[in-house]
Amino acid sequence: MTATPEELHKLNDLLKDFRFAMLTTRATDGTLTAHPLTVQESEFDGDLWFIVGRNAPAVQHVQVDPMVGVSFSSNSSWLSLAGSAEVVDDAAKLTQLWNSAVDAWFPNGPEDPNVTLLRVNALSGEYWDSPGGRVATIAAFVKQKVTGEKFEADNEKFDL
Repeated sequence: MTATPEELHKLNDLLKDFRFAMLTTRATDGTLTAHPLTVQESEFDGDLWFIVGRNAPAVQHVQVDPMVGVSFSSNSSWLSLAGSAEVVDDAAKLTQLWNSAVDAWFPNGPEDPNVTLLRVNALSGEYWDSPGGRVATIAAFVKQKVTGEKFEADNEKFDL
């Protein structure tokens, strides 16, 4: 099912809670490899952007097999996206996304020739969200253990 405007709004709300993502790629030998990356945009339009080193294994992997998974986790919500990735050399976009946190990894700034962008075009996904945050999640878990009632959380699968 294609994501509704309400689901896209929910997805954008969830993405604001995540600072880091795990990008899963397929290595040339077929093994799956997860790479920790920092989320660069909080407004989701179907694409996720990451600033990466040009020689990073993730870059090498997506040049061979562009299909990727991206997972996010916080104390009370989880998100999994699947899509295709590509290396994008766009100096204007790189400068737009650059921030002081990126300097820790790439101290030569956005002009560094060893820095590039990785764009993930999300095609589908699924999220789980426990309304009320961490305390509500713990309370619901305890309630489930005591009463046997199913743990309640928002869960949706969607196509983009």
